[in-house]
Amino acid sequence: MKENFKGRDLLSLHDFTPEEIMTILDLADDLKSKQKRGIPHPYLAGKTLGMIFQKSSTRTRVSFEVAMYQLGGYALYLNASDLQLGRGESIADTARVLSRYLDGIMIRTYAQADVEELARYADIPVINGLTDLLHPCQILADLQTIREHKGRLAGLKLAYVGDGNNVCHSLLFGCAKTGMHISVASPPGYQPRADIVEKARADASSTGSRIEILTDPVAAVAGADVVVTDVWASMGQEQESEQRKKVFAPYQVNEELVRHARPDFIFLHCLPAHRGEEVTAEVIDGPHSVVWDEAENRLHAQKAVLALVMA
Repeated sequence: MKENFKGRDLLSLHDFTPEEIMTILDLADDLKSKQKRGIPHPYLAGKTLGMIFQKSSTRTRVSFEVAMYQLGGYALYLNASDLQLGRGESIADTARVLSRYLDGIMIRTYAQADVEELARYADIPVINGLTDLLHPCQILADLQTIREHKGRLAGLKLAYVGDGNNVCHSLLFGCAKTGMHISVASPPGYQPRADIVEKARADASSTGSRIEILTDPVAAVAGADVVVTDVWASMGQEQESEQRKKVFAPYQVNEELVRHARPDFIFLHCLPAHRGEEVTAEVIDGPHSVVWDEAENRLHAQKAVLALVMA
């Protein structure tokens, strides 16, 4: 395994070089091939990953557990309410204690600052399984899926339509790092954070990636090789759901909108999806959709990250 990864945290794709991201994707492809051919790859035999969940998940929990099993290690599920964190123990103290038991930590939570504090005090790798700000593991799977179907990343155009949320933020970093052009269409007041866009544009300066932040979904999707969306109300925003449905209605990814993309475009969605809201059934269940390949690649991309940072 690459020595420059050993012991590293994965908090944000912004922290990794374009070459390092391609190394992760190349290993993800290799591990996927090994699994399909039935070739054992126990790179983490005897290693244990602690998985802290303050937000529930289908794909994150199952993919990380299966990843550790296939790598020869063990995944320990830690519900936040079962930890002393739920009774007021500090993140720093929790990090110090878990570092004595585990070989790595994956955390899925609300505040990015909590993940960063956990990493600051832990002596073992910390992987961001999702925060309200970023979702790096999802975007590694997205990049793997795009490259599988398109044969490359650099020079492709990705259109993201919807809320400027954690998925959008990490897509900005992922595209900027790999030379993909990205156009984001979000309603005023729901666009990606300005500081994230600024960092992504700095990343893009070395790869030739173009970044557009728009309000017009048609302009964003025009000529796109890849079209991506996400739910309009993320976990923790349920009380805003009805208001968001009104605001985002013009941003639905439907057959009319995707006619403006390239004829061979592919559609991605991190799931879960709400058919009839952010995307129609005709698109997500149609011939351009690769969402099931994308969901599967969470397993392979995360296996690559785990093998690189924990081996």
